[in-house]
Amino acid sequence: MSKAFAEVFVQLVPAGIGRLVIQRKSDKEARRAAEEDSEDEERRKSTIENYTGVGISVSFNSKHDEQQRIAQLSGGQKSLCALALVFAIQQCDPAPFYLFDEIDANLDAQYRTAVAEMLRKLSGQGGEKGEGGGQFICTTFRPEMVLVAEKCYGVSYSNKTSSIDVVNREEALDFVEGMTKA
Repeated sequence: MSKAFAEVFVQLVPAGIGRLVIQRKSDKEARRAAEEDSEDEERRKSTIENYTGVGISVSFNSKHDEQQRIAQLSGGQKSLCALALVFAIQQCDPAPFYLFDEIDANLDAQYRTAVAEMLRKLSGQGGEKGEGGGQFICTTFRPEMVLVAEKCYGVSYSNKTSSIDVVNREEALDFVEGMTKA
């Protein structure tokens, strides 16, 4: 997972670096817990319990910058980290489909383009061998996703009723362009 996360993160943020970090209890807490446990079974169990989770450490500007924890990031940066984690999981244990609701809303144009390209690649549209096969269903109000979409659907609301229609790429682009100007 860690290797896949690092690879995906670099694809989304070419100037950055990301890694998963195993989080542990502080050394003082771990020693105290080990001293309290007198039997070997309990000591082995406490060693496992020293791990409290997995954190994300990233740098967006340079591979040599100080890495930041997720709590220090902006909303768009957090979104990119979450997407990198989802895409890394997808590479390790793929699901047949993914449903994303405006995953690109907080992203800058360069990152929206990188995410859209990653979705294209993972869905198998790019013709890359060994890649993809997953189906990605995304809602968006941004053109980058529309440009890589295999099919576009428009949702309209009239007389208290929603309807869904297949629309061509140009109609979808006109719609999202109209939304960004509004």
